[in-house]
Amino acid sequence: MSQISLAILILDINGQVALFRDLLIHIGQSRDSPELREKIRKLRRSCVEACKTTSQLIMPQLRSAAAEGIPADNPHLVLLFFMSQLFLRELAKCHRLVQVIPMDMSGYYDNRAGPSNLGNVISQILLCKQITPDFHQEELCSISKDSQEISRIIKDMQEYMPQQENNIEKNVALTGEDLNSQWISKRRRNSLYKNMGFFCCVRRPNYFFSIYANTNIHTS
Repeated sequence: MSQISLAILILDINGQVALFRDLLIHIGQSRDSPELREKIRKLRRSCVEACKTTSQLIMPQLRSAAAEGIPADNPHLVLLFFMSQLFLRELAKCHRLVQVIPMDMSGYYDNRAGPSNLGNVISQILLCKQITPDFHQEELCSISKDSQEISRIIKDMQEYMPQQENNIEKNVALTGEDLNSQWISKRRRNSLYKNMGFFCCVRRPNYFFSIYANTNIHTS
């Protein structure tokens, strides 16, 4: 796959993680509803699959390069790694919010299939009795499963992450490298990943401004 195609996938994941975070803010608020919970569920699953697919495209190249003794240096890996970490934190938040603020989804799924009712259908056939699906528990289990999947992806990528940051800190501590040389090293490293700042959830440009404004209002 071309570098441009990988960049498009990375941008898509960044947008999904940002939107997922935005939707979680409304849980327990006036906009909370079964429709919102279903939207969050679908977006969560889509983001997990996107992270999984993108990692499967990047990792074989890195493993092949490592087998040939070529140092791993892939900006897409770095971006995906940090965005996966952000997503994992949002999954932990999602699990806690769903656990503390449950939503009655029974009416929403009356005329449609639930998120994963295959097990209930099989149980009904085997036990010959009607089983009421527990959508709340199923959602918690699904979030936990997704968290484990993202944790596995992060662990796989961790092995191939560049080590410049740790090496620079160790060299400065051991050799007493002056500040000018340290600045040059950091500038060289930052130029390699100069586009990283563009990512990390750009969909909320006014987020910190709104917090600052609200703080000033309360303190006035």
